[in-house]
Amino acid sequence: MAGRGRAWRSGAVGLCLLLLPLAGCGGGQSPTGTATAEVQRVLDRRAAAVLGHDEKTYAETGARGPYANLRAVPFAAWSYRLTALHPDGAGATADARLSYRIQGYDKAPVTTDRTLTLSRTADGQWYVSRDEPAEKSGQQLWDEGRVTAVSGAHSLVLGVGQSGAALRGYARLADTAVPEVTRAWGGDWTQRVVLLVPGTLSGMAGLLAAPAANYRGIAAVTTGEAGGSARAPADRVILNPEAYAVLGPVGRQVVLTHETTHVATRAHTTPATPLWLSEGYADWIGYLGTGRTPTEVAPELARAVEAGDVPESLPADKDFGFTDDPTTLAEAYEGGWLACRMIAGHWGEERLGAFYRAVGAHRGRPGAVEDALRTELGTTLPDFTARWRDYVTAQLGD
Repeated sequence: MAGRGRAWRSGAVGLCLLLLPLAGCGGGQSPTGTATAEVQRVLDRRAAAVLGHDEKTYAETGARGPYANLRAVPFAAWSYRLTALHPDGAGATADARLSYRIQGYDKAPVTTDRTLTLSRTADGQWYVSRDEPAEKSGQQLWDEGRVTAVSGAHSLVLGVGQSGAALRGYARLADTAVPEVTRAWGGDWTQRVVLLVPGTLSGMAGLLAAPAANYRGIAAVTTGEAGGSARAPADRVILNPEAYAVLGPVGRQVVLTHETTHVATRAHTTPATPLWLSEGYADWIGYLGTGRTPTEVAPELARAVEAGDVPESLPADKDFGFTDDPTTLAEAYEGGWLACRMIAGHWGEERLGAFYRAVGAHRGRPGAVEDALRTELGTTLPDFTARWRDYVTAQLGD
């Protein structure tokens, strides 16, 4: 975010400097300005205590409960920027922007808005009574309880309400996923992943600032901005422990490899990238080497083909929405997977990766797929769609 500067007239600056020894420029800070500066100093001390593992200083600046929840997280940076202060009798509420980085994973700070409740101690010092997500901001994992951290060779797993054994199991799956993704996609990504494991589905929803019903049947999601630059912070893979628990060993690995693919491809996934490509490509890598047949991976489309209902066109973005029609969602994922599998089989795996990058590099959605089909695969959208329909029929038919 660009900073805001303030323009000063040189004459005014000179006048301020001349009068400063006598009265100060502007007559000194207002009471609100003084309080803002004091609160910011308290927040700076609190941030330094987090980084310095100084529980005593942390407790001197406010409630110590959050410290126990977040102390296991390996932070490389942690800071608050006070954006507004709202006095309320003897206390106040404050709006603040929290920025932090996880050591070895985040290239740039992760930022989130917080609402602070402030009071004063007997000697007049400001004290942070509560620190919680601002309205419409997602929770942080430590808002939900004490975080346990497990480090893998290529992963960091942070969990709440999870045993160490369970978290180590997740780390092994993530450590398997990272090299698999690198082999297929290439090494132009961090080759490391952060996995968040809340205790419940509602905990997952809290991290995403969304209703739990949206994710009831979803085993995991990946956060992050599409088209992130090299300076963008690492994505987070967030598990739904309830849906993930019902998967078998292969399903668990496929899910984590799928989500790790999203982390790897994020810088090349832009508004120009249709969901059939981003989700289909993640599934394509996820299922590599599993031995699963097309009818096993795409059972809903197989049923549609058997009934003579072959899709007319590639899945639209709206088909990937979390709605009351799980069949449409399943068919969208399956159709995207088969499209990417067809490209890899007919044009080659390297061409599939080049096609993905070319689509994401387009200036916008209109023409992105069409141009990449022409330049990377030497075909047109009508021809590609016809090939895909024939491929779906051949792979899923009797």
